[in-house]
Amino acid sequence: MKKSKRVRSVLWDAIYHFDKDDGWAMSSHVAMSGLLALFPFVIFGAGLASFLGASTYAETVSHLIFDTWPEAIAAPIAREIVQVLTVDRGGLVTISVLAAAIFSTNGVEALRLSLNRAYRVTDTRPWYVTRSQSFGFVIMAVLTIVVVSFLVVAGPVFVRYAREYFPLLEEVITAFDNWRNAVAILVLVAGLVICHKWLPAGKRRIIDILPGVTLTLVAWIIGAVGFAWYLKEMANYVATYAGLASIVIALLFLYMVAAIFIFGAEINAARMKVKARVRAEREAAEAAVDPVKMP
Repeated sequence: MKKSKRVRSVLWDAIYHFDKDDGWAMSSHVAMSGLLALFPFVIFGAGLASFLGASTYAETVSHLIFDTWPEAIAAPIAREIVQVLTVDRGGLVTISVLAAAIFSTNGVEALRLSLNRAYRVTDTRPWYVTRSQSFGFVIMAVLTIVVVSFLVVAGPVFVRYAREYFPLLEEVITAFDNWRNAVAILVLVAGLVICHKWLPAGKRRIIDILPGVTLTLVAWIIGAVGFAWYLKEMANYVATYAGLASIVIALLFLYMVAAIFIFGAEINAARMKVKARVRAEREAAEAAVDPVKMP
């Protein structure tokens, strides 16, 4: 099969199955579940970070989650998250944090359901196994943010001493001093790879999921820039939705992000399907040319 024909086959298969697998409806599910899970996630993270002594958790989680979002969308939600994280919960802190951890797993389960459909697999694992895995993913995400929080505190100290004792490495030190965006992108890429590899049922190699991950990242960048331009130049959601404008804008943005995420998985599934067909055709052709001799 020629490369151009293979690319067309992959794209057509991905588009066809995206519609067949209710990709638009699943995008709505992921967007709503993600937004609803966001605040429980940061509440649970704040409780765990406080226990671990990560004093800059609120600032770090705001940067890691929202630095890759358009400013018009991220700013209102980030302000609300800061307010949520500064609320004194008193004696109910343990119960509220545990409840928040459970509710935050709903967002992970929405991602799992959409990926299972995109990869065309049936998940036969018991619900308590998948929910436990989702809880583990939430814990891992919070611990990642906590580690980055410690780096936020230790980073300036490291930079100051490095500039004092290693002045010849000024360019490298300056690049390290502006690391926040790089860390946000790195965490995003790692999260995408982990989701595609371990969330849905079945097994996939890293090389099989990289095309969809790459497409997702590129499409997210283009979509974020285009959505920000649309909000600035054409849309006036405040006039239409009044006080609900920020929520509507966030949902629309997350809907777009979820659709791109699911389509990236569809691309991976279609590519693996085409590769399997090409491999089968090649093996059949080789067997016809050089048949096994009968004894």
